[in-house]
Amino acid sequence: MTADEASPTCPFDFSEALDFDPALAALAESPTPTRIRLSYGDADAWLVTGFEAVKQVTTDHRLSRAGIIGRDYPRMTPEPIVSPESVNVMDPPHSTRVRRLASQAFTPQHVEAMRPRIVRLADLLLDEMDQAGPPADLVRHLSNPLPQHTILDLLGIERPEWPRIEESVHQLLVVGPDSKEAAASAKADLTAYFGKLVEQRRNSPGTDLISAMAAARDGEEQLDDREVAVMALTLALSGQDTATCEISNIVYLLLTRPELMEHLRSRPETLPDVLHEMLRHIPFRKGVGIPRVALEDVELDGVRIRAGDFVHVSYLTANRDPERYPNPNVIDVDRPNGPHMTFGWGGHRCIAMPMAMAELEVAIGRLLERFPGLRLVVPPEEVRWDTNTIRRFPLELPVAW
Repeated sequence: MTADEASPTCPFDFSEALDFDPALAALAESPTPTRIRLSYGDADAWLVTGFEAVKQVTTDHRLSRAGIIGRDYPRMTPEPIVSPESVNVMDPPHSTRVRRLASQAFTPQHVEAMRPRIVRLADLLLDEMDQAGPPADLVRHLSNPLPQHTILDLLGIERPEWPRIEESVHQLLVVGPDSKEAAASAKADLTAYFGKLVEQRRNSPGTDLISAMAAARDGEEQLDDREVAVMALTLALSGQDTATCEISNIVYLLLTRPELMEHLRSRPETLPDVLHEMLRHIPFRKGVGIPRVALEDVELDGVRIRAGDFVHVSYLTANRDPERYPNPNVIDVDRPNGPHMTFGWGGHRCIAMPMAMAELEVAIGRLLERFPGLRLVVPPEEVRWDTNTIRRFPLELPVAW
């Protein structure tokens, strides 16, 4: 398709369990980038779907995240989720510096030091579920609270503030056109809150992630207060968003695919590799995320992307690219463990991925260990799914054991 042809409107609102969006799958069949129109924004965008092409877009300095700031770029939510100051809309070399410093809080040593706190939080929640007795809603008892409690605890936020932060984060993820004002207010509230928190940690540091990022050094370089606040806000958003979805989605798959559950019960040491394969397979969100804008003309898979054009990538279709993954629509627990794009790619790959994986390993590992007889108490087709946000996850998972 050329830039002059009419672009199909793509609401990307498919929400049927963990089935792959047929509209997105159809777009992925094109051998070249295609033009699409999203629900919000004043321009069309190119959509790139193949694994190698997505790699190129996410590592090409001519395609800029920072270039979208101040523009009504094509997106799925009425209010842009990302803040203009976020590392997610920085370009190198600025983003490289910020990421290099912030990632010091997520080294293997730091993550292993965090793991006992994650285990403690998970066990407390599972204790409560066990005491309440079956049937119980696993989303309410584990999937929702654990990621929220973990990231807010690790950021050093006082427990009485947790409900306020959780509600503001939720407001940013709603897709309805009536939510724009509430989302803008939530973003402003979170930005101001984390700004004050960083000031406090500079004066009185602790063992939390904000203090760790504030203390990070590379020679004479360090993050300033605004950069630390933006990173903290980014972690509060992504720490609750992806992990919440993925715990629920992974458990749903295990409860509806007995062979996967049996594999993990008989070979628990394979949990990290099986989790990565499930993460590759699961369409954990809808559509696309943050676009890039071409700073100059770029040739990509036979298509000329003009300077000023917006470019979206789909990590979901890249994860199902048959040229990268044989039988991509199959969950293969013996598939060689290669990098996938669930946590992004290139200069905007999630720096907190080690923490997210530790959280998933703890949540799923402890759940299966403590509740070996876990089962759904409703037919899979009766499970209700989120339809109001850009995420894909079950609203409830009624279980017994």
